[in-house]
Amino acid sequence: MNRNFRPEFRFDEAPSRKHGEGEEIRFGFGKSSLGLVLVAASEKGIVSVSIGADQTSLMETLQQEFPSAHLVRERGTLDDFIPRVIDFVENPVGTFDQPLDLRGTDFQKSVWRAVQQIPAGQTSSYSEIAGKIGAPKAIRAVASSCSKSKFAIIVPCHRVLHKDGTPCGGGGENNWQVVLIAREVRVQQANGVAKKKRKSG
Repeated sequence: MNRNFRPEFRFDEAPSRKHGEGEEIRFGFGKSSLGLVLVAASEKGIVSVSIGADQTSLMETLQQEFPSAHLVRERGTLDDFIPRVIDFVENPVGTFDQPLDLRGTDFQKSVWRAVQQIPAGQTSSYSEIAGKIGAPKAIRAVASSCSKSKFAIIVPCHRVLHKDGTPCGGGGENNWQVVLIAREVRVQQANGVAKKKRKSG
């Protein structure tokens, strides 16, 4: 990265686009080992992925995210997106390859794109992400951007920790970040064992 580069981030976005005013947002559900998954999409791509225990709470979250949008539950037109999201939840390797309709400020989008580059089972820190996007002093803003992501798992903000390696909110081994990262490590190890078996066979 050019050390003299100083990006000019736009910190505001039109509320109408952010809240989906006058827009139709389609959504559907899938099942994963982590729970029920809600996937919502606009004409441009996926706008939200959330994971929870039941449809009601997930739909309430979606309504809070897009209070001005016309939400439409569909079972057919999201067939390309939902299986890909579920596959990535179960095997979160590489970068999610489906189009995302990122909604936020320029700064937030730059954070989310940088987070997508963190390999599965590995971690980064808020300060490292801030440095990568050319805003080394904006550590708190990076943390805030991670907390506002609407893309559970597919934009892996759970891989971003404090500088000392501790997760947000504490909680030790039961912390959701610790649980997800440990799960990714197990998936990576299982994939490695499977590859060795295929080669030896």
